[in-house]
Amino acid sequence: MDPRQPSEANARAAAMPPELMQDPLLELEAVTAAYGRIQVLNGVDLAVPAGTVLALLGPNGGGKSTTLKVASCQMEPTSGRVKIAGRTVNGATSEQLAELGVCTIPEGRGIFANLTVRENLELATYTGKSLSAIEDRTYSFFPRLAERRHQLAGTMSGGEQQMLSMSRALSSDPVLLMLDELSMGLAPLVVEELYAVVSQVAGEGVSILVVEQFARTVLGVADWAAIMLGGRITRVGPPGELEQELTAAYLGDR
Repeated sequence: MDPRQPSEANARAAAMPPELMQDPLLELEAVTAAYGRIQVLNGVDLAVPAGTVLALLGPNGGGKSTTLKVASCQMEPTSGRVKIAGRTVNGATSEQLAELGVCTIPEGRGIFANLTVRENLELATYTGKSLSAIEDRTYSFFPRLAERRHQLAGTMSGGEQQMLSMSRALSSDPVLLMLDELSMGLAPLVVEELYAVVSQVAGEGVSILVVEQFARTVLGVADWAAIMLGGRITRVGPPGELEQELTAAYLGDR
């Protein structure tokens, strides 16, 4: 290697805004991942600093959800490292991540449909919190769930189920929250309500990585945005600086 040329690692670091490289809570370094012989991630570098919201944006098939699966250790990368607070966590179990304060809300509804709202929340008391404390926090975020507390979760609307899923996640007091397509299939007003809570949670100091296909639903609460195309991060920066790139990637403004 020509000593005058920057190393690959230095080149990757130079592509990231310096603010993101200062003590990141979540960091992906040169991550590749594949489904069988199909390569999906091609050297992903991404960092989420403590106390910030980073939106990972891009069209379907770009690798966003796979990136979140790798970041949350639901999928093992073929190469590269995933680090939480500077600690490599490749291969960590969900229990080990929970001990580190990491919580993931996957695409879909992570609830028990045959239990009531209250019973779903009661299952979250394993964290050591009392049911009353969990309910108080839940109903302060989502007053509508207080009205549904004795209703079977599976009979509620999709938006109300997503509220319950988020409430169960927040009951663990995470330091890092990862959200996958929070707005999927929901009415705009419900999405607005959900992201208002995301903003509140971020204000409490929780770091948040949120994957979305449609930019407008999340950019209002994001501190940073990263555009993903073809399994690579193509641009990272403040949301207001990425308007042209977002339009070019067909994010919500086709």
